[in-house]
Amino acid sequence: MKKLNREFYSRDTETVAKELLGKILIHEVDGKRLSGKIVETEAYLGIKDKAAHSYGGRRTPRVEVMYGEAGLSYVFIIYGMYYCFNVVTQKEGIPEAVLIRALEPVGSLDIMANNRFKKDYNDLTKTQIKSLTNGPGKLCNALKINKALNGEDLCDNRLYIVDNDEEFNIITDKRIGIDYAEEARDYLLRFYIENNKYVSVK
Repeated sequence: MKKLNREFYSRDTETVAKELLGKILIHEVDGKRLSGKIVETEAYLGIKDKAAHSYGGRRTPRVEVMYGEAGLSYVFIIYGMYYCFNVVTQKEGIPEAVLIRALEPVGSLDIMANNRFKKDYNDLTKTQIKSLTNGPGKLCNALKINKALNGEDLCDNRLYIVDNDEEFNIITDKRIGIDYAEEARDYLLRFYIENNKYVSVK
C-alpha cells in the first residue's frame, strides 16, 4: 500500500478530511504495526473557525505545529487524560487540521485490545469490540498515540497513513462536542463512512 505524501495533505482541509476516509492509519511501535481504517473525520478551518484551536490567529506552544508544513501530526490532550490525533493540512502558515475521529480496527487487534481493555481481542464483549476505536480518545489509546507524537512527520516511517482502494458513501454532518463555538458548531464539517459500525455518532 502506498504511503500518503506531502502533496496529499497540502490541500483544502475539507477535501483532505473526506479523502482520508477509507485510508489506513498505521503506528509502528515496539516492533509491531498497529493499524485501523479511518471511518470518521472532522475538518477544522483555522483562523476563521471558532471551533479551531488556532481561531483568530491564536499562536501558542500548544498549536504551533498547526502552523507548520502539511502532513505533521497535531496531538493534544482533552480533559487532562484523552489524546486526540489530528493531521495538519494546507500550506505552511495556514493553521488548519483534520481530526481523526474514529477507526475500524485492522491490524494487531490483540495489542490494541490490551491497550484499551487489558485483554485479548477474542475476549472482548460485543460492546467492547464496537468501542475499541470509535472515538478520538479511544483510537489514540488503542494505537498508543500520545503527546510524544505531536509534530511527528506522517511522511516518515513511525506514524503514517497509507492509501486503500474502497468504495463507500460519505455522510456529511455537524461536528461533535463543540457547543462553545457559536455559529461554527453548525458547520457541516464532519464526514463518515455510511453504515460503518465504528463511527462514533450517527
